[in-house]
Amino acid sequence: MEARLLLVRHGETRWHAENRYAGVSDVPLTAKGLAQAEDLADWARLRGVDAVASSPVSRALLTARPAARALGTEPEVVEALREVDFGWGEGRTIAEMAAEDAGAVRRFREDAETGAFPGSEPPSAAAARASQALRALAGRHPGATVLVVAHNTLLRMALCAMLGIPVGRYRLVFPRLDNAAVTEIEVSGDRTALRSLNVPTRPAPAGGTRNLAV
Repeated sequence: MEARLLLVRHGETRWHAENRYAGVSDVPLTAKGLAQAEDLADWARLRGVDAVASSPVSRALLTARPAARALGTEPEVVEALREVDFGWGEGRTIAEMAAEDAGAVRRFREDAETGAFPGSEPPSAAAARASQALRALAGRHPGATVLVVAHNTLLRMALCAMLGIPVGRYRLVFPRLDNAAVTEIEVSGDRTALRSLNVPTRPAPAGGTRNLAV
């Protein structure tokens, strides 16, 4: 039986508001991020979610817990859903990196696999661990709908791997996932179908702008 996985990027953090790469660093949610977690909880209750899973990183857990609490459950912590280690790029903006090594940034933008930041986790390795974890999660919840809170870069890499798209193109095919927005996939064994992409759980205010964090 197919499982529906509702993939969600965690709420906003200070680094994401500043467009800084937050991978292995434990960066707390902003007040806006905490509010996004509560909005996600309201949405999950109405959506009919059966289970909640989360990355072990605190910003993901803080986003997942209100939804789990609203559903009368606890989030299942999945170690393999932690964010990518960005190495040289950790905690920095693209502009800061380009000022130091414009060539490295250009290579990364052209192909994130062959041009991965020095010292970072290879995108193919991150995509493999994440996609395996998501398929295993689907296997544990056949016929169910599972809310999965994780991270912008990791989820985009996993989507590429599961949909047969070269992982190095993740930034081009999936430019970004918004904080607390939902991407729905249907998973059955090795088959994956994309049902929706980057759907907000709370409409943006009229005339508002979206955070362009990496």
